[in-house]
Amino acid sequence: MKVDFLFSTDFYGMNAPDLSHTCMHLLCTAGEGSFVFNEKCYHIMKNDLVVIPFPHRAKNLAAAPDMQVEWFAAGNKYLQSLLPSNNYSIGGSISLNQNPVISLDDTQANRLLEDFHRLRDRLGERHLLFYNEMMASLCLTMMYDIFEPHSQRDATDTHTDRTAFIVKQLMALLDTGISRTERNVFYYAQRLNVSPKYLSATVKRVTGHSVTSYIDQHTIPILKDYLDDERLSLTQIADHMNFKSLSYFSRYCTKHLGQSPSEYRKSLQPKV
Repeated sequence: MKVDFLFSTDFYGMNAPDLSHTCMHLLCTAGEGSFVFNEKCYHIMKNDLVVIPFPHRAKNLAAAPDMQVEWFAAGNKYLQSLLPSNNYSIGGSISLNQNPVISLDDTQANRLLEDFHRLRDRLGERHLLFYNEMMASLCLTMMYDIFEPHSQRDATDTHTDRTAFIVKQLMALLDTGISRTERNVFYYAQRLNVSPKYLSATVKRVTGHSVTSYIDQHTIPILKDYLDDERLSLTQIADHMNFKSLSYFSRYCTKHLGQSPSEYRKSLQPKV
């Protein structure tokens, strides 16, 4: 899979249209500035980190003359694919959509800059045989370095808002592994005692992602585990995962894995 990795020091370039599919990680290293996100104005200064999936949603950018930033961006779907489905990243996206600014201490900011620079310094090495794997490893390190201060911030925040509660309840349901057999939005709405329309609108507003995207994020690792088990036939897997038919199961695999089930299994075989 071809992935675009981007590094820049241009604050005003963070919401360029061609970055609309990415997740932006921007660190203010000097001065101060501001932007509007989800109809709220955020002021940032030195050591403030901004994490925004689909950064074209940031508006009204303003920077003081002495403001300096560094940012790294990569495809949002790609970055999400690097993490386990039940990782903190899923629940964390709720709070990031409500407040994308994380204040770092000097040690955390310096560590993140080192992550940025390692990524920046390897951007031109696409000729390497394992370039994508190497960049994936560096991206994963960067994200885990962000999770630490992010989780510290969230530990001091209290979210009593009903919409945030509904989303967290959805995540709790998905964490049980129920998406193995239940992948319909209607099912989750029914479990949460809300309408499908309300659930879909609430999740989109709070996280910036669809209910279906979260269901798929939890389902794909389960699917891969089954496909990795050679003792199970494709028909058995389709039955275990409650697909209506083998053809529907095959279409689901092709859509989310980029290969049919049989092709995916073949790709797991050692190359002779």
